[in-house]
Amino acid sequence: MTKLTFIAFDGTRFDVDAENGSTVMENAIRNAVPGIEAECGGACACATCHVYVDDAWTDAVGEPAAMEEDMLDFAFDVRPTSRLSCQIKVRDEFDGLVVSVPERQG
Repeated sequence: MTKLTFIAFDGTRFDVDAENGSTVMENAIRNAVPGIEAECGGACACATCHVYVDDAWTDAVGEPAAMEEDMLDFAFDVRPTSRLSCQIKVRDEFDGLVVSVPERQG
């Protein structure tokens, strides 16, 4: 299992065990992380699973693909480390990944 940490907007930490191959969004939903709405269910058709990847993890996670970038245009308070959590697939290399949830979703 890969360890993920979600930081809710109020600062509450959610440490979860995630299966490789699942998405960061799926793990947020399974663990009731507040602020992740995931209205499209992970189809990259909305921006309601927006997160900020911790600076230490941005290189490992990589840049968003073109379709994801288009959807981020609809997100609230987009930053250089913004990603849609439905587009980040969990793998061994992400053990310890930290993402923060914005104040609200787009």
